[in-house]
Amino acid sequence: MLIVVAVLWVIGLFLKRTPNFPDWIIVWTLLVLGVLVAVFVIGFTVDAFIQGVIVAGLAVFAHQLIKQTQKKDAA
Repeated sequence: MLIVVAVLWVIGLFLKRTPNFPDWIIVWTLLVLGVLVAVFVIGFTVDAFIQGVIVAGLAVFAHQLIKQTQKKDAA
């Protein structure tokens, strides 16, 4: 499932650069895609749902970690 984190990250970057695509929808889109991929890979189980949420969360967290670390005006 780690490769799914990278795939979701790239999808998130593309969506971020898409005109007229609100930022708040990106997170929900990544969540739905993460759960769908996990269900496809693992099967329709609670574990698949949890894994989907985790991979989407990791993709968003990794993006924010890099974005916030690169900020020059850190307090």
